[in-house]
Amino acid sequence: MSEKSSGVLKEFKDFILQGDVVMLAVAVVMGLAFQAVVKAVVSDILTPIIGIFVKANFGGLNFVIHGSTFYYGDVLNYIIELICVGLAVFFLVVKPYNAYTARKNRDAPATTRPCPACLTDVPVGATRCSACTSDLPPLVADGTA
Repeated sequence: MSEKSSGVLKEFKDFILQGDVVMLAVAVVMGLAFQAVVKAVVSDILTPIIGIFVKANFGGLNFVIHGSTFYYGDVLNYIIELICVGLAVFFLVVKPYNAYTARKNRDAPATTRPCPACLTDVPVGATRCSACTSDLPPLVADGTA
């Protein structure tokens, strides 16, 4: 094998083993597995609940123009499924994750403070505002100005 091709293989190996690529691959695999779970929840639990109140299966709805059949009911089913999946993901993943990150970040120390003159956020240790160039009061032991 030539030196040039072994260099390309090393570059490819380094690329594949980067943390971002590996994490993306894991995310895709987990996303596919999660898709199956969410689809089962939507089709086996949410759709029958919706079916109590309205006709939930529109698959048979269609119209014909010049011998061509248009199954608009399938499109409606997929739109309803998309909305249900979106709601399920929002309430089962996004809301709990946002609550977790808010709780986690609540205890993190502040990295910025407002400038008293122009209210621009400046780093905690700054002595002069980068926006209005006013002198900032020094911080006391408890982190206040």
